[in-house]
Amino acid sequence: MSNRYHSHRLGEEAERRAVRYLQERGFTLVVCNYRYKKAEIDIIAKERDLLLFVEVKARSSERFGHPEEFVTPLKKQLLLTAAENYIMTHNWTKSIRFDIIAVLKKQGEIQIDHFEDAF
Repeated sequence: MSNRYHSHRLGEEAERRAVRYLQERGFTLVVCNYRYKKAEIDIIAKERDLLLFVEVKARSSERFGHPEEFVTPLKKQLLLTAAENYIMTHNWTKSIRFDIIAVLKKQGEIQIDHFEDAF
């Protein structure tokens, strides 16, 4: 199997784990993989008057850095653009927040770090 296949599988597993992590903390899943033009938001979740836009980053090692370090300025801008579209099309007028959930899988163990209000 190729590295690309394993990366894709890890990414899917990380998103499932991130959704479960958020739900365990009282968030309701709104949508996964929301797309607008070239942008994609991994998870949109809600808790009362807060709409959460989440970028999930997963890695199988820290060899090249921590997962959260891979959210580039371009990715942040694309997330903001997609979030603006979601907010406008759904007439959301309450609070919003942008978070990163970093998932690290080392020796079969999953470590989740949640960075609230990341950008």
